[in-house]
Amino acid sequence: MKVGIYIYENAEVLDFSGPFEVLTTANRVSGTPYFDVSLVAEKPGVVLARAGYKVLADYVFSDAPQFDVLIVVGGDHSLEIHKTAVLDWIAQQAKSARIVASVCTGAFLLAHAGVLKEQAVTTHWEDATQLQIDFPTLTVRKNVRWVEAEHIVTSGGISAGIDMTLYLVSRLQSEALAVKTAKQMEFLWLKNDAGMNAGF
Repeated sequence: MKVGIYIYENAEVLDFSGPFEVLTTANRVSGTPYFDVSLVAEKPGVVLARAGYKVLADYVFSDAPQFDVLIVVGGDHSLEIHKTAVLDWIAQQAKSARIVASVCTGAFLLAHAGVLKEQAVTTHWEDATQLQIDFPTLTVRKNVRWVEAEHIVTSGGISAGIDMTLYLVSRLQSEALAVKTAKQMEFLWLKNDAGMNAGF
């Protein structure tokens, strides 16, 4: 199953590294390469993620395959939402992807690309109100780790993105594998019924 994670300048490091770790750890602990995970950037060259973290993507838009699972991450998305090439690529990939997911403010990119329209969604707690203002036809839910609306799954920030990706492992393979993966990572998998951390 081909998984593409879209990264860009000032993307949040754990928004893409967390899901990458979950999926590749699931492969390792299962002994089966269920997930072929790749990072995708708009153009060739090093991508400077949050705080100058340097990343080299596996693909760029021009040579990326069609992905079964598309994950769009958060970070400083203020420039990305104005890039026609980025929004068009996300929209095109989303048309045939089995699952489209976002971490944190990646939901803004999905909304601007027309992938999110009227469904229930979530994002980082700090940006939830703005997402609702910008896209009033969405139902923005707060105090949840992730929201599933058919084949689209959106999550809160950073650790919620890891929780969501563990859920994707459970949905695409098995809950037993998700639990085993979380244990290997020494990560406390919080499900939606656990809510967000106190104070959020």
